[in-house]
Amino acid sequence: MSTHASARPSYAAVLRVPHARRTFVSALTARLSYGTVSLAVLLSVTRATDSYAVSGVVMSLFGATSVFLMPVRASLIDRHGPRRALLPMSVLYGTLLCVLAALTWRPAVPPTALAAAAALAGACAPPLGPTMRALWAELLPDRDLLRRAYSLDGVAEELLYVCGPVLVGALTAFAHPASGLLLSAFLIVAGTCAFVMSPVMPGPRPASRAQRRGGVRGLGTPVAVALGAGLALSGVDLLAMAFASAHAYDPGTVPWVLGALSAGSAVGGLVNGAVPWRSAARERLLLFALALGLTVAAAGLAPNLWTLTVAMAVAGAFLAPALTTAYLLADETVPADARTRAGAWVNMGVNAGSSGGALVAGLLIGRLPLWACFALAGGAALLPALSAVRWRAGRAADRATSAGDTPPGRAGATGRPAEACPAGERG
Repeated sequence: MSTHASARPSYAAVLRVPHARRTFVSALTARLSYGTVSLAVLLSVTRATDSYAVSGVVMSLFGATSVFLMPVRASLIDRHGPRRALLPMSVLYGTLLCVLAALTWRPAVPPTALAAAAALAGACAPPLGPTMRALWAELLPDRDLLRRAYSLDGVAEELLYVCGPVLVGALTAFAHPASGLLLSAFLIVAGTCAFVMSPVMPGPRPASRAQRRGGVRGLGTPVAVALGAGLALSGVDLLAMAFASAHAYDPGTVPWVLGALSAGSAVGGLVNGAVPWRSAARERLLLFALALGLTVAAAGLAPNLWTLTVAMAVAGAFLAPALTTAYLLADETVPADARTRAGAWVNMGVNAGSSGGALVAGLLIGRLPLWACFALAGGAALLPALSAVRWRAGRAADRATSAGDTPPGRAGATGRPAEACPAGERG
């Protein structure tokens, strides 16, 4: 499916594509559930068990099954189409959230029952973000418009994760904490129903060779960079708190640092979508990752909290472009019938990094100087980019050597001259 957009590439042109606005709003409504559910699980389980330890285990199980099984769920969408796969997932996910809400409504609930319900719910969480990004690629064959759509999508998602906890906090101020789970269930089911009813929603595709093979190739760089970005930024909450404590600042100033990170990410995402880049997505991705890592590492040398705030705003300005470009590169790398799965792998990398980064930062703070903790956090973003640059340089040298050893006009296995078929190019 393709819908042409003849207007000059802009964010307004993205939303003027037929049915794009309606489809995007319905997807965002469903995805708001992911902005509300984490705090809702924490509050409701803590209220029911009076134990932060149990809450931590339940949330870890919920997050683990949601993140690490995402490519499996995405493959079902690629294989059967969003209409057939998304709706059953969302209904089952919403039902299990209601079960968890019922279990936590009264105290003295067995922790095993809570853990089982949370793990099962996470395993059914529909991959709405990857599905929407795959749909953007269907609607917008123009790469400049697609880049703007991905940037707009990323900024909107960032806002959902800011508004979601506020919404749950307002609701639980006068209602039982488990009501946040019911709200999350309602948002996911209602939003997904509207989303799959969009007239531009594609149906199932004939299985390609890549789909029958059950995997996607060539995603190492975008997934590794997404993982590194998640690792680098997820520990910033703890590092900023430790920085404020070490420099005798009021802990109430820490939200300004985190707000600067989010604001920088939003601005960076919008600017990245508006700039008419001429370089390839892979090159931009590596540059954004290098800049992100260096900025986070340098933030540990900040002399005061205000300088740290500026550094985090700059880091955020590279974060959204890095993730947006990772999704774009993943989309370029795979066939059309594997786009949802490719986006899910990148998404899994970000979320896995976010989960692990906070744990590592918590273990390192107090054992290493604070500047070293920032340097290691920045290194997590730098390492995948540097490894990819080194690997590409090695591959380029190998190709040059092979081209020098191949007689002119000698055809390779494809029947074309060997130099006309670059290594790693997808057919």
